[in-house]
Amino acid sequence: MASTLADINSQIKKHDEQIAQLRKQAEDLRNQERSGVIEELRKKIAEFGLTASDLKLGGRGAAAKRTAGTAAPKAAAKYRGPTGETWSGGRGRKPRWVTEALAAGKSLSDYEIK
Repeated sequence: MASTLADINSQIKKHDEQIAQLRKQAEDLRNQERSGVIEELRKKIAEFGLTASDLKLGGRGAAAKRTAGTAAPKAAAKYRGPTGETWSGGRGRKPRWVTEALAAGKSLSDYEIK
């Protein structure tokens, strides 16, 4: 069964169209189910007299508790460098003094704050 490139591209296009149709059907079904779930939840909320604060819906999650001008709390320092600088050991890039110390064969445990 020899196929040409044009035949294969035609099949791909046909399948892409079918995939798009199926995704649309899935989205429509989800929206139908979603409206049913919302209605059911509204009934339960009314039945039990629940409030937004009962459901912890007062904001956009934990980040909403911090205002825009408030920075996240700093992590406690776990390591102290040779000239007194500190590092918490958190995510992100290591400070230069840490990378230089590690390259020189030192260990992080040599710099732990006890």
